[in-house]
Amino acid sequence: MEHHEGFHLIVVSPESTLFDGKAEIVTLPGKQGSFTVLYDHAPLISSLVKGKIRYVDDEQEHTIGISSGFVEVRDNIVSVCVEI
Repeated sequence: MEHHEGFHLIVVSPESTLFDGKAEIVTLPGKQGSFTVLYDHAPLISSLVKGKIRYVDDEQEHTIGISSGFVEVRDNIVSVCVEI
């Protein structure tokens, strides 16, 4: 039996909510390079640079282009605030 643990991902910009739901994986463009967050990731706060956020929900990959932002990861909640 295959079991996927997910986390809550919310991606917002000043204009709108871009995504709010369960995700299995998210890759973010950090200042020191891209990094990936999975279920039970250690807490962190990071700035984001121009690039693409890639995330998978229900085994489907999505991409959001951003110009900057920041992310907070805590207790299986990934909160991302971006400029697009």
